[in-house]
Amino acid sequence: MSRFADFGNDLYSGRKSFPFVPKRKLWLSIAALLVVISALIPVVRGGFNLGIDFTGGSEFVVSNVADSSLEPGQEAVTSTGHDGESTVTNIAPGTIRVQTEQLDDDQTLAVREALVQAYDVSEDQVASNFVGPTWGAGISQQMIRGLVIFLALTAVVMALYFRTWKMSLASMAGVFVTVALTVGTYSLVGFEVTPSAIIGFLTVLSYSLYDTVVVFDKVRENTRGLLDGSAPPPRLNRGFSDQVNLAANQTLVRSINTSVVGLLPVGSILFIGAALLGAGTLKDLALAQFVGIVWGTLATLFVATPVYAALRSVEPGVKQQEARAADLAYQAETVDAPATEPTDVAQPTHAAQPTDASERARTQASAHSESAVGEVPGRS
Repeated sequence: MSRFADFGNDLYSGRKSFPFVPKRKLWLSIAALLVVISALIPVVRGGFNLGIDFTGGSEFVVSNVADSSLEPGQEAVTSTGHDGESTVTNIAPGTIRVQTEQLDDDQTLAVREALVQAYDVSEDQVASNFVGPTWGAGISQQMIRGLVIFLALTAVVMALYFRTWKMSLASMAGVFVTVALTVGTYSLVGFEVTPSAIIGFLTVLSYSLYDTVVVFDKVRENTRGLLDGSAPPPRLNRGFSDQVNLAANQTLVRSINTSVVGLLPVGSILFIGAALLGAGTLKDLALAQFVGIVWGTLATLFVATPVYAALRSVEPGVKQQEARAADLAYQAETVDAPATEPTDVAQPTHAAQPTDASERARTQASAHSESAVGEVPGRS
């Protein structure tokens, strides 16, 4: 735990950094490739696994059952000779729901009687109804209309909040990637698309936007005063892109913690609803949230933040600030560089000293010899 805390401190101080912005071309290329693959998956697999609410069909609800297992319901439908696709789920304690393709009156009566015998209940405890495809089409249209209105209002609110349309556009890019990858995952795995899944999906969009707002708030704080030079000197030494990348790293631990905290209860609901209770509504709701939280967190860090840095990098003021920061960083490195002493000049000077000393020694010896020679005649 302490290592993770130290890792977070290193990210916040800038001693360690993950290249969200410096390698934005790589991350955005990967995101674009994943979006293309997500768009091709439904085409290859023949569309989505739509629930009865979107395709239409017959639905049976068995209430007050003593045994909530799903196998009797599946066997009851098969025993009537119906060879089409059917879905049996536990929507509440003691309540079983059976969904099939559209049945005629005779088939509906046969399935209803089979369910009465399978779960040992009275006939009035088995309700049957028909869901028309036009009603499912209406749900789809309302969903798309609501999604468009939601995204439009969100874009306007974020533009007003951050006072720049570029942050709003970058956040919408992250939301678009989240939507595309979640849809692609549903199509790839074959998850059933139900109204509960749509509700969970819309909830995930709100979470993704919340995570983006947290990161962009830190970006705005780190870049305040950079373009006009009013920021403190330590901040001015970093370029605009470096400050954006620093903000993403400073909020990385928070994003991870928030995602884990969000995934734990959602995973619990998914496990309890699907594995223990067999509740289809809980499973559909939790499954959409689980997949969307993962993709939403990644899209905020690897798409929204790099897109914002790319949009701002073409501005003349940002280019000037980047150049100014580079000059300041170079000057700081020059001042801090240690001074070197010229060793080549000093060596000849030290080498000449022994020569001068030997010359003086020879001169003194010669003078002493001459004085000694001059004293010899005086003694004689």
